[in-house]
Amino acid sequence: MKTPHNERNSLWSAVCSAGAGRFISGASATVALTDLADGSCLSDGAAQLRGRSVLIATEDQLAAALALIELDGIARRLVLYPEDWTAEHLPFVAASTEVDAIVSDWITPGAGPALASCVKCGSKIESSTWDRSPRCSTEWILLTSGTTGRPKMVAHTLASLSGAIENGGAPDPMVWSTFYDIRRYGGLQIFLRAVLTGRSLVLRGAREPMADFLTRAGAHGITHISGTPSHWRKALMSSTARKIQPQYVRLSGEIVDQAILDHLRSFYPQAKIVHAFASTEAGVAFDVRDGLAGFPASLLERASDGVEMKVEDGSLRIRSPRVSAGYVGEDNSALIDASGFVDTGDMLERQGDRYYFVGRRDGVINVGGLKVHPEEVESVINRHPDVRMSLVHARRSPVTGALVVADVVPRTKPERTRMLEREILELCRDGLAQHKVPVAIRFVSELQVAATGKLVRQPCVMSS
Repeated sequence: MKTPHNERNSLWSAVCSAGAGRFISGASATVALTDLADGSCLSDGAAQLRGRSVLIATEDQLAAALALIELDGIARRLVLYPEDWTAEHLPFVAASTEVDAIVSDWITPGAGPALASCVKCGSKIESSTWDRSPRCSTEWILLTSGTTGRPKMVAHTLASLSGAIENGGAPDPMVWSTFYDIRRYGGLQIFLRAVLTGRSLVLRGAREPMADFLTRAGAHGITHISGTPSHWRKALMSSTARKIQPQYVRLSGEIVDQAILDHLRSFYPQAKIVHAFASTEAGVAFDVRDGLAGFPASLLERASDGVEMKVEDGSLRIRSPRVSAGYVGEDNSALIDASGFVDTGDMLERQGDRYYFVGRRDGVINVGGLKVHPEEVESVINRHPDVRMSLVHARRSPVTGALVVADVVPRTKPERTRMLEREILELCRDGLAQHKVPVAIRFVSELQVAATGKLVRQPCVMSS
């Protein structure tokens, strides 16, 4: 059962009704929700933020979480600035979103954009009596990567962000956690799930080693945890992966192949393994709970909770109450069509009664005029039991324009890599068209994962 949007007055209202013992934990501190209901993390500057456009720019995720709880329903607009975005983009973002106040744990007065007052934020809760009764519907602005290097700014409301979140139900010991930064859509979904349903939450520090985070999450008894497939592949490589014993594991943000689902199922046999499709622009569309990659074609044949989906020109299109209002200050006609459908740019292929994601429209490699989706090749390579993770990319060729090559993180010892290379190529030849088979395999110790939780991909040689 979903809680009606109009009953979700503000995050602070939800915190005030949370039961005793609930908390939000960061890398350096843990805050009881009951303390936040009676105090403030914004020193003595909170009252001046009412009705303003406020940019949240903190290094500490916990500080950002506390500020969001205090200011939803108070500020007219909240602009979430992820920790990994450099300060060079601050003036552009602030001007585009009409920011007139900044909440930060590192920006000092005069160091931020001109005309914006600065309020200090931290994880320490101080006694406060300022009136935090919600009086407005706050607009939430999330940043996502743009093609020019500047971020795009996506507008949401608490209603559109929380449309897929079920109500809290009876009290239980559920403790949420996530590998994501909560200032990005995937992490924000988990943050909202915890706060709006009165559950506890464990956050990862921006530079906290994976091993330390898993140990700390296990000590807090996390039961539900989310991340991208790349997050999970990194986690399962850690010596402390068994420090957590989750009941529920959620994947999103990248294509989920059968290999990672099977690995998680064997590693955490007690857990329900779920993967979901969502994007910052289109919102949460659906989740898949049957343990299989892809999703049943029947999902496109019926609307659920107001979510409608279709496939057009090979890409998934979504229309629902969870869709964003679009990009701030930009023409959104290419994003949202006249019927209200968002073109996600995620390409699908139907096999029998199931659809499978094959890659992004803008990520295609052109091999002599033939298309190759890197993710499709990676899903085949990742099936090999001696492969931890892989990254497929293009190598320029004077003859075909591009060739397919793969970087692979192996489980095996160095002396077995020659045999492993032959086995991977054989696996690819059996499962892929010839032009999709890598011409070279390079074994590496690790692959770079961006702050978004996704593999860092090189620009592809695009198809025409």
